[in-house]
Amino acid sequence: MLQQTQVDRVIPYFERFLARFPTVGALADASVEDVLGVWRGLGYYTRARNLHAAARVLVERHAGRLPDDVDGLRALPGFGRYTAGAVASIAFGREAPLVDGNVARVLSRLFEIEGAPGDKAREALLWALATELVKGERPGDFNQSLMELGATVCTPSSPTCLLCPVRASCRAQASGRQGELPPPRKQAPRKRLELAVALSARDGNVLLARRAERGLFGGLWELPALPLAAGENAYASLRELFGKRATIGPEMLVLERTLTHRDLVLRVFPVALPPRLKTPPGGYVEWRWVPREETRTLGMSSAMETALDEALPTQSPKVRKTKRPK
Repeated sequence: MLQQTQVDRVIPYFERFLARFPTVGALADASVEDVLGVWRGLGYYTRARNLHAAARVLVERHAGRLPDDVDGLRALPGFGRYTAGAVASIAFGREAPLVDGNVARVLSRLFEIEGAPGDKAREALLWALATELVKGERPGDFNQSLMELGATVCTPSSPTCLLCPVRASCRAQASGRQGELPPPRKQAPRKRLELAVALSARDGNVLLARRAERGLFGGLWELPALPLAAGENAYASLRELFGKRATIGPEMLVLERTLTHRDLVLRVFPVALPPRLKTPPGGYVEWRWVPREETRTLGMSSAMETALDEALPTQSPKVRKTKRPK
């Protein structure tokens, strides 16, 4: 959960997740839809799917226990080099290195390493240094110290070098280059994703479709949507999708969201459909009518959840005021 997400945001999700899935076995026995529902709101849903898949592997092959070495951990879904090193060193005391953004910055300045983030030669050197440094007592504490040093002292801008416990050995500080190492990562150009979204509701139910597991928003439920090319007419696209069976109203909502690498635009249209549904649109594995009050239990992106709430707000029951008896 802490990958790409800050601690204060994670805590309530972590507590709720453990309450629902207190053991590896409980997580493995759950459906991926249940897991995504509990994860709902945290984003980066591939993490939840990998966590669920890893739990099933642990139950099927490891009697529900984590392997205590890097190779065994790397074989689990979602365990890359960094995660395996963190778990092996912190949980099991293995002399396993890790390199995340904070550690890479500390080592780059400490040893005055050239090269931009992502450069293969630079990354190989960072991992080689981390491998040598982690050897000795309490490797987990050492790795956590490196990460904490980068997060609190050796920060990307304005590092507090006077407070650094290793400043006497820092080559970048000695040469006055701590502000330029490492160089900033080149930002990939942002992409714009515009979707035509169909809001279809009847008898207290709303039509939701579940995406295929792979790809953006993989495995999540949402209002049926179509990607739009630049300049493409949203109304016409929905008409082509649903055909004569549907009655499509004028655009009722435009919602814009900024994702990690994309600018997302949702254009929502009211669509009246017959209750009996045919094959779901391309990109979806199923669709069905869902009671409005149950939509909050399904895995859904925060952007689509906001669109649904704004387009079809839930009605809270009215409270009648009564006079107290004298």
